[in-house]
Amino acid sequence: MPLIRKPPSAGSGTATPAPDPTALVDALAHGNDDERWSAARAAADYPSMVPALGDAVARERSPAVREALFSALARIATAQSVEAVLPFLRSDEALLRTEASDALLAMRSAAGPYVPALLKDQDPSIRILACVLVRDMPSRDVANLCCELLSSESDINVCAAAVEALAEIGESSALPALLRCAERFRDTPFLQFSIRLAIERARSHAPSTRA
Repeated sequence: MPLIRKPPSAGSGTATPAPDPTALVDALAHGNDDERWSAARAAADYPSMVPALGDAVARERSPAVREALFSALARIATAQSVEAVLPFLRSDEALLRTEASDALLAMRSAAGPYVPALLKDQDPSIRILACVLVRDMPSRDVANLCCELLSSESDINVCAAAVEALAEIGESSALPALLRCAERFRDTPFLQFSIRLAIERARSHAPSTRA
């Protein structure tokens, strides 16, 4: 179905008129693959379209259209966009979980306020994602959040992700948590190597490029 467009205003010349959001919602729900893809792309210019985009993701089966939907949510990059994407991190479909993770990574600033809760999620894969998202936060916040995580984390891969974040910032305040983690996982060679690197960075007081 063709998208209904607003008539051009007087004196607009050859400028392309903006699509009507109502028509975009209709196209997302009832259009063919090409029309849904075009509507998803156009919807990125309308923050009010976030609920419709989230609903469309839930029912979309075309990989190309779903990619366009997630891209639109990431371009809008509001708290509402993040909240529209978060439920898909728990999908039974691995590809959908990956697409949702990629969308959050593409709007890290908007996702920042949700990181503390994600670090406490019961799903280890979500905690690992949070360890990537946390890297865009101020260094002191990274240190506090990752050290708190390491104090109780039992999943080796989550610990490794937190240690990598701490190695990147080189905060000396992380030393006690890193040393305790090294003791707890002293029989895990790959994690020991990562911890040693993080400890070296922390001890050298390497300057951080973060705010």
